[in-house]
Amino acid sequence: MTTEDDAGNPLLAATDLPAFDAIRPEHVEPAVRRTLDEQRAALARAERVAEPSLDWLAALERIHDAVHRVWSPVAHLNAVVSSPELRAAFNAALPLVTEFGTELAQNERLYRCFLRLEETLPEDRPVERELVRQAIRDFRLGGVALEGEARARFRAVMQELAARQASFEQNLMDATDAFRHHETDRGALAGLPEVVLERAAAAAREQNLEGFLLTLDPPTYQAVMAHAESEALRAKYYEAWVTRASDRGPHAGRWDNGPLIEDILRLRHEAATLLGFASYAELSLATKMATSPAEVIGFLRDLARRSRPQAERELADLEAYAGRRLEPWDVAFYSERLRRERFAISEEELRPYFPLERVLAGLFELAERLFGLRLTEAPAPNPWHPSVRYYVLRDARGTEVGSFYADLFARANKRGGAWMDGATSRARLPGLERRPVAHLVCNFSPPVGDTPSLLTHSDVVTLFHEFGHALHHLLTEVDYPSLAGINGVAWDAVELPSQFLENYTWLPEVLRRIARHHRTDEPLPDAKIETLNRSRTFLSGLAMVRQLEFALFDFRLHHEYDPARGGRVLPLLDEVRREVAVVPAAEYNRFPNTFAHVFGGGYAAGYYSYKWAEVLAADAFAAFEEAGAFDRATAERFRKSVLAVGGSRKALDAFVAFRGREPRLEPLLKRSGIEAAAGA
Repeated sequence: MTTEDDAGNPLLAATDLPAFDAIRPEHVEPAVRRTLDEQRAALARAERVAEPSLDWLAALERIHDAVHRVWSPVAHLNAVVSSPELRAAFNAALPLVTEFGTELAQNERLYRCFLRLEETLPEDRPVERELVRQAIRDFRLGGVALEGEARARFRAVMQELAARQASFEQNLMDATDAFRHHETDRGALAGLPEVVLERAAAAAREQNLEGFLLTLDPPTYQAVMAHAESEALRAKYYEAWVTRASDRGPHAGRWDNGPLIEDILRLRHEAATLLGFASYAELSLATKMATSPAEVIGFLRDLARRSRPQAERELADLEAYAGRRLEPWDVAFYSERLRRERFAISEEELRPYFPLERVLAGLFELAERLFGLRLTEAPAPNPWHPSVRYYVLRDARGTEVGSFYADLFARANKRGGAWMDGATSRARLPGLERRPVAHLVCNFSPPVGDTPSLLTHSDVVTLFHEFGHALHHLLTEVDYPSLAGINGVAWDAVELPSQFLENYTWLPEVLRRIARHHRTDEPLPDAKIETLNRSRTFLSGLAMVRQLEFALFDFRLHHEYDPARGGRVLPLLDEVRREVAVVPAAEYNRFPNTFAHVFGGGYAAGYYSYKWAEVLAADAFAAFEEAGAFDRATAERFRKSVLAVGGSRKALDAFVAFRGREPRLEPLLKRSGIEAAAGA
């Protein structure tokens, strides 16, 4: 029975897309409870089936989809327009959703139905066979074989873990938003780009303050570190950034994630051991391409061995240029200065040539050239913020393929970073038919006055990266939501399409289209395009070892965890840094407390995936270099072999179908400018 309250609840409305602007905190828990009650009843019916069939499989997909349809917009809003009230509603409903997921994973009757279905499915139904295979795996990873106290404890661990991971993210958001630097002396901000100063002046006016009010959002932080001539200001910002949500820094102890990290590591390890794994790292690899912790650690250390000598030379080069030993807050500043001197080019010099609108137009033209797509803007359906935009994708025949929301600007109460998420997944099943819709989220500098949003080239790379994820989600041809788009894709392969598309941000033909001065319409000179490409491998060794530091720390932390001695988080990080890093960290650095990918997101014992997938992406793009960067036949093969298949095919098989062989490391080394060290 639908109550009057339910009827007015936008989360329960039978619409294609949520009415984001109408969702209120008080809607969340009633909608979640009602939906879970309905889906428990549907599960009870599914349990009683005499013989599982494809129709039965579709019914299970509809159950998963119904829960996602209610919970996804809540989680999304909590990330992009957080408020104390919405956060409280999210936190109240999170245990309900977590418990439902664990109940489902431990449902023995359904598990036995899947086992029977696996025996009867014909070989000529590969998609359904993969769906069933992954479902059986997930039952086992969800504790279906556990009994008694172990089963109850696993459920409790899942609840505690979900709550602590959410708290980690919320602490980090609060700590980031809390920092302010008020400055009345413009001279103290010397070197900062005009676009940053304009934003800071506007923020000061909003607070009835004189001068400039600078925040700790990513665009401002990056600008200060790369351009502020004041070492004191850089040091202040560095300390604020690396001590967020910790026991140190300007808000020491206020939102300390340190205890949460220990809890998260303990709970993950306990969950893994309850399931029979030696560590959470082993559990993590059960759903990835990599087959063992030894393989992952060996992969990372091999890359470090090849990269570290170059990184050491690059740091020495930087220090020789600066004429002194560099502190951590100096590296980005002198890197930008040396880059500008050596290549006569800088990020801020390029920024006026990358107005957001032109970059988007060029990106969409690239999608049309490669994949025959037509992208057009449409009114955003019930957006959560006035700056949100909406785009529709059509194929060469004019048929709508999918659509996506674009939320591109930094603001308070929005999670940092950039990401793509599925608002809805493709479905073509009895009782469920729908096109995919994505969320594409970034944190670029917004327009100020009559100055449009201007991107750095690094921002352009980020936008293309996230759009690569969106294409993966939207171009799927899989009819089952659980395997459509990025769903069901091995996590260490999911970055392949995104990192692949980054390569186009360096191609002269693309740059000539997207890089024109926002005031004069003057194109970026060919000499600058050539210089930009020559600078691509500038300090690539330092960039490589930085990512390897994060990846090795994450994986060893989860692989070597011992309950008797706890996480040893900072000592282990010091060990990894001595092995891999070349830039010393400040004593007060609390990087783990800000590592949301691992302690708040889905990259636990999986951050190595970025480098793993980068090998795949570099090798995939090498195929385009061989045939032509815009070769339609190669692009069509990539679309059919990788983008269209989603999780319906094992990641390695999908790559081999495209490339004709297994991936090789050499293209990544070459692209990174360290091919000379390949045999070292």
